Amino acid sequence: MAALAVLYREVQSKNLLIWFGSYLRQDWRARPQPGVTRHLMFCFVDHYEPRWKSPTYEVECQRVARWRQDYPKLCEGLKDADGRPPVHGFFYPEEEYRPEHLDALVELCRMGLGEIDIHLHHDNDTDEGLREKLRSFTRTLIERHDALPVDPATGKAQWSFIHGNWCLDNSRPDGRYCGVNNELIVLREEGCYADFTLPAAPDGSQTSTINSIYYAKDDPCCPKSHDTGKRVKVGGQTWGDLMIIQGPLGFLMNNRKFGILPRIENADIRASSPPTRDRIDTWVETGVHVEGRPEWVFVKIHTHGTQERDMDVLLGKPMREAYEYLQTRYNDGKDWKLHYVSARETYNIIKAAEAGKVGDPNDYRDFIIQRPAFRAGAHAGVNAGAN
Repeated sequence: MAALAVLYREVQSKNLLIWFGSYLRQDWRARPQPGVTRHLMFCFVDHYEPRWKSPTYEVECQRVARWRQDYPKLCEGLKDADGRPPVHGFFYPEEEYRPEHLDALVELCRMGLGEIDIHLHHDNDTDEGLREKLRSFTRTLIERHDALPVDPATGKAQWSFIHGNWCLDNSRPDGRYCGVNNELIVLREEGCYADFTLPAAPDGSQTSTINSIYYAKDDPCCPKSHDTGKRVKVGGQTWGDLMIIQGPLGFLMNNRKFGILPRIENADIRASSPPTRDRIDTWVETGVHVEGRPEWVFVKIHTHGTQERDMDVLLGKPMREAYEYLQTRYNDGKDWKLHYVSARETYNIIKAAEAGKVGDPNDYRDFIIQRPAFRAGAHAGVNAGAN
């Protein structure tokens, strides 16, 4: 009875019932044809928050400076099948904007080591409030930093998104930290092409759909419209309001609580869950892919990169060894080819697969959304004051 009580508390506290049924079905899995070279798209997205826990301005600057100084050193000599170094996705929070912090990240982007997208924490918000935040921030990122692509036909910013506190489309069970039930519609209309928030487990905002790339259609009267949707598939077409690109979610069978219960694998990288070889293999074996193109595997992992307790992992030996393992295990040129990709490139390659494109995914990094130039002097004549 005691053991059952412990199990029950664990299931409840980790919100396992939300997604465990989907895990048991394993309905996202598929195997490529024997002898076909498999391609691994490795995408690292970061809830990049220099003002985490409201530190002093000096601490903010130290956090950003460490990334500017140490990330190029981490990437020295690392190359994928296309000769490209690792690329870090800096999802920068609207409410934490300081121009000097973005300028430092833009320098990394000019080196080919990163790209910038949008992160947002909000609470009890409205449709109008959310639109204003997004319009103001995207305009600043374009005019002050040349950090976002622009649709050549409409002039509208193009970007991907991570929701703060995991609660995309007001999905938190207690209704906190969002408030906008039509958030998917707002994001699409303001230029967002894909969401990279998930997985959120063990948080209650986690969806029942796991390990998938799919389209979600918003019900503006209800929260969590992205709980289910239509999978992106070869020969398919855009549907609904927003593409949801999930990272791997499952269990760490070799890492058990109390020696019994396997811990959750949610693709989070930090000091307490470093990127070990076993974890990397688990991510790849999960096999997130576009339906009908199982030989193109997408691994999207995430972190909170400015938290001091985790920086030695993210910018030091553990992450360096992880990249080296990826390059030795998944880049032999025959069984596997490795591609370091940004969030934008991930979306482009997914859309190429949907359109029926074949061959090397490297050919489709800019398939629809072009890379911004990150040109110097983009801020000329623009008010650079902090929000």
